[in-house]
Amino acid sequence: MVPALNRLVDLVEERLTDEFDVGALARTLGTTEYHLRRMFSSLAGMPLSEYVRRRRMTVAAGDVVRGEDDLLGIAVRYGYGSTEAFGRAFRSVHGVGPRDVRRDGGPLRSQPQLRFRLTVEGNTPVDTRLVDRPAFRLIGHAARVPLVHHGVNPHIQRHVAALPPEEHLRLKALGDAEPAGLLQVCDDLDPDNSEGSELTYLHGVAVSADAPVPDDLDAIGVPAGRWAVFRSAGPHPQELQRTWAATATDWFPANPWRLRPGPSIVAVLDRAEDFSTATCELWLPVEPA
Repeated sequence: MVPALNRLVDLVEERLTDEFDVGALARTLGTTEYHLRRMFSSLAGMPLSEYVRRRRMTVAAGDVVRGEDDLLGIAVRYGYGSTEAFGRAFRSVHGVGPRDVRRDGGPLRSQPQLRFRLTVEGNTPVDTRLVDRPAFRLIGHAARVPLVHHGVNPHIQRHVAALPPEEHLRLKALGDAEPAGLLQVCDDLDPDNSEGSELTYLHGVAVSADAPVPDDLDAIGVPAGRWAVFRSAGPHPQELQRTWAATATDWFPANPWRLRPGPSIVAVLDRAEDFSTATCELWLPVEPA
């Protein structure tokens, strides 16, 4: 993945004033756009779309300061149809508008060109198993919520807290497939994995593909496939989020697997009464790289 990500960065530089086809690049590199975007956002700490915007506005700032072209011409060069749209993008990166920078020469906030390197550490083993599963369904109570990378997601917390205690017992009784127990399911994630982007969160259980679904429950169909299952234990949700990060930084670069589209599933195996600590399994859909 390191050479693939660096080729992606090079392509961004080559096409700063043009649109480019990430899917086509992924195919030439022998991977998928979905996996490439997910690995980029996990390792770079920002979505690919955000990195492209920052780099474009960094280079555009030089054009603005030089003053050789009018602002509309610069806006069009970098893919914006008006000076207003260009000004909003410029201000979001630099904190000031292009007219202010043209007059004062700054202040400017540059986004350096990224370069990915493999750091060999290997001091934290990743507890993983690979599981082949036939098609199954995830059923429960779903809601659209924004993605939160660090700490407790208050939107999910409110969604689950609104369910009466007896509903958790009912869901547990319905589950008849692996992963077992009450599950935290995230589906329809933005491939860029950007903070604040919407996803479908389902609090529920796994059932066989032909199991009946009560009318008052939501369902997500899951096709047959292979899953990488990562185990975490310790302070919650910090240890689970550390395991999420380690899949990108440690496990995928070292193993011949890549992410495939599908829900991510967290099964809570054991927890403290106040949920301050927990032992969890993180299920991610994978395919051969």
